[in-house]
Amino acid sequence: MKGMSRVSSTLLPFLYPCLDAKSLCVGTSVRRALHQYHLPKHHSTLLTANAPEPIEQHAASSHLNPAPDDYARTIFIDKCQLTLAAGSGGHGCISFLREKFIADGPANGGDGGSGGNIYIQAIRGETSLHKLARRAIVKAGRGKNGQGKGKGGQRGEDILLQVPVGTVVREITRCDPVAEEEQQERDNASEDQVRGQWRRDKWILYPGSSLSQYAMAEFPDLQRSRKSGVALSQLPAPIDLDLSQPTESPILLAAGAVGGLGNPHFVSKTFPKPKFATKGDPGMTVTVELELKLLADVGFVGLPNAGKSTLLRAMSRSRARVGSWAFTTLQPNIGTVVLDNHHGRPQLSARRATGEPRTYFSVADIPGLIPDAHQNRGLGLGFLRHVERAQVLAFVVDLGAGDAVEALKSLWRELAAFENLRSMETNVRTESRMIDWKAFGSPVSSASAQDAAVANNNDSGSVINRPACQHLPDLHHSPISTKPWFVVATKADLEGSQDSFARLQEYLQAITAKDEAHPSGLENTWRGRLTAIPVSAIRGEGIGRIPEWTVSLLDD
Repeated sequence: MKGMSRVSSTLLPFLYPCLDAKSLCVGTSVRRALHQYHLPKHHSTLLTANAPEPIEQHAASSHLNPAPDDYARTIFIDKCQLTLAAGSGGHGCISFLREKFIADGPANGGDGGSGGNIYIQAIRGETSLHKLARRAIVKAGRGKNGQGKGKGGQRGEDILLQVPVGTVVREITRCDPVAEEEQQERDNASEDQVRGQWRRDKWILYPGSSLSQYAMAEFPDLQRSRKSGVALSQLPAPIDLDLSQPTESPILLAAGAVGGLGNPHFVSKTFPKPKFATKGDPGMTVTVELELKLLADVGFVGLPNAGKSTLLRAMSRSRARVGSWAFTTLQPNIGTVVLDNHHGRPQLSARRATGEPRTYFSVADIPGLIPDAHQNRGLGLGFLRHVERAQVLAFVVDLGAGDAVEALKSLWRELAAFENLRSMETNVRTESRMIDWKAFGSPVSSASAQDAAVANNNDSGSVINRPACQHLPDLHHSPISTKPWFVVATKADLEGSQDSFARLQEYLQAITAKDEAHPSGLENTWRGRLTAIPVSAIRGEGIGRIPEWTVSLLDD
């Protein structure tokens, strides 16, 4: 009762009417009971008849056989457009020296700062472009204006775009006001220019002065268009960049504009104390398209509900959605298989083609394939477009869903039909572009030569608009039939799966020995050693052979 009187004397019942005396007594009794039995707070107070499972076994089973709502939504984007806006230059300053015994000193305005630059860098570890796609517009910082006492403005903030390795950057449109002005200066070089014209976009006047005072005044000749020293390392237009390897240093895509000049630059006999300065140049704008040329090191290809998502969970820490229905995967899920976590001896010792050690490889769980997918049925062409972006193909075949050999043949039939369709589209596009086109007095017979002619005529590449600026041609990928591949036979723990696996293994050995034709029916296919790896993904059995075989194909 003493404890109760102490609680009631506080303001808790007044501030929280739900905490009456009964609830407080119940809460006190529950706390005393918990303290009496010494139950930890994170344990349940319900008693179960069965003994609790070990923590490790429970975590593994929940990861490989999760509840229907236990998954993480994968945000994956492999193609996007970005508008890159380089920073504009800061304005020059109009200032005069004012000190003791110097009432009317000389001009000492500082120059404006240069605008920020936009760089791009390919790094390992990134697997998607969704971070950049949701930005849409990337703007670098504007240069600060100049200040008095000859203080120059601060440079604008630079922007660094980090993209996955295998990203292709292609330019769609470009607008460079400085380059346009240079072109106009070259065109009007022979004409007599009028001295002293007032240009609102170029000059900035002393605060407090009216425009009528400078309406008939003569202004000095403007200097030619300037570019910063950083702009010399800018990529030539149009941009066509293939980031197939990690870049040690960032690559400049759009250089910032230079700042305006302060009034000391215009001191002369005619203007001993100029009350004007120049504005900073506007920054350039480039619209580019980013596209992943390489989706992942390994791509899982299989029929719906073949166990691809469960296999991805067993190989990595991915939380892909798993279910007993078809099409649980509607977009690629990317997982990372770690070979060396820098704790003890690595699982596998491998090196990339560049000589650096391979510490991991990426795996893509691609949505399931249905018959006539090359005719855009189901997920159709969108799915097949992801298949050709994988470096190695792993065909996931369900041993408990019928003949595994026939399932493998059906998958290859769809891939072969899609490859023929892509080759026909390439031929049609090539024929349509091979037309006589005359650029600046010289006949040109291809679209690539047209771009070269435009770039040569316009040295700075001020404005380049492609004929179909919103639809660039598709990237060229190596044919699917020329990629290394192997088979992963899932659900090998089911009864009666041994006979199906034996027939599958015999069929792959016959293809390797060239006793059987390639299942795609195409020529110039990959003819390496084929194998089938039996696994039980839901139990995590047989998974260790997949990284070993994959690394051997990646480094071959």
